[in-house]
Amino acid sequence: MHGTETPSAWVMRWSHLVPAQGTVLDVACGHGRHLKWFAQHGHSVCGVDRDPEAIAAVRSVGRALQADIENGPWPLAGERFAGVVVTNYLWRPLMPAILDSVAPGGALIYETFAIDHASVGRPSRADFLLRPGELLTLAQGLRVVAYEDGFCEGPDRFVQRLAAVREIRSDGAAPPRHRLDAAG
Repeated sequence: MHGTETPSAWVMRWSHLVPAQGTVLDVACGHGRHLKWFAQHGHSVCGVDRDPEAIAAVRSVGRALQADIENGPWPLAGERFAGVVVTNYLWRPLMPAILDSVAPGGALIYETFAIDHASVGRPSRADFLLRPGELLTLAQGLRVVAYEDGFCEGPDRFVQRLAAVREIRSDGAAPPRHRLDAAG
């Protein structure tokens, strides 16, 4: 069942990019594995999913919105979040709204299936699989801190992963230091 697995190692690894105590949005949150993880680490959370059962399962964790984000309006228009998390989900027409939801100083952590995944399992339709380098193109306007495109075992899958930030720059200020590890 989507959202009941262990939190993604990619999401956990790059979660330090999300400003402390900032609100995190999980798009297509399922049963809330990432909502629960971020809530346990001091963040307010908001999840959106079309499945009423999934939304019922996460209401006690934080704000939970049931919405068909593929066929209806984006329910969070104008809202910005310190972190936006998307895993195992791709709906290209929604990418501008997802990117717009990343607040200045906030982070986007994204992980989903790549085109070669069709050779090992589902999803297998190209509509739901990223082309080589596509996630980098979709995230234009953000500063990419980390990116991967390749094969993972256990279970076998081809993925693209991205961690990016919407930087706040001031003339003459030292550049932001986006750590490549969570050690502090």
